Amino acid sequence: MINVIPPRSGTAFELRAGERLKIIDPNGEQVSDLVAFNRHDTAEAISNGRTFDYLNKIFIGAGDPVYSNRSRILFDILEDTVGRHDFLLTPCSADTFRIIYGHDHPHRGCLGNLAEALNPYGVETDRIPTAFNVFMNVPIDGQTGALSVEPPLSRPGDHILIEARMDLLVGMTACSAEQSNNYAFKPIHYEILPAV
Repeated sequence: MINVIPPRSGTAFELRAGERLKIIDPNGEQVSDLVAFNRHDTAEAISNGRTFDYLNKIFIGAGDPVYSNRSRILFDILEDTVGRHDFLLTPCSADTFRIIYGHDHPHRGCLGNLAEALNPYGVETDRIPTAFNVFMNVPIDGQTGALSVEPPLSRPGDHILIEARMDLLVGMTACSAEQSNNYAFKPIHYEILPAV
């Protein structure tokens, strides 16, 4: 069954060990922030630093595992039709819109959406880690290290497929930041597939 995350919103759900999660960009050029926690101990969470350290790279895709802050694999990326995602930038927030975009009455952003979705599971805002930003395109200047946020490379129907290595609590958004989504806000689809 296809589930829909409406534009500029978020959701949370459980993903059992062995189950697969297919994240789909139905319209193209739409980012989804993804965070994951050990379902039985949410102090164990997705870690970009551990993943970068063990994989010795910052661009993550098909064939790669994603690690927790306790150096255990949370999930494996099985398929990836885009090949470019970001694991450096934090979920956008009201402060993002105030500081970067100059908004006087900022949207709560992905951080606020994740916080609302994860709160029933006991995960407070300050415990939300750097997300795996599915479909986000953040080129890095090889000389200066400068980052730029460019339109996602995803096209309608592109997807990424992950497989849980332990019971997970997953939070996901349809990202709210203008630059991240080429200045158009669209839904994200996802499907939970049974273990094979």
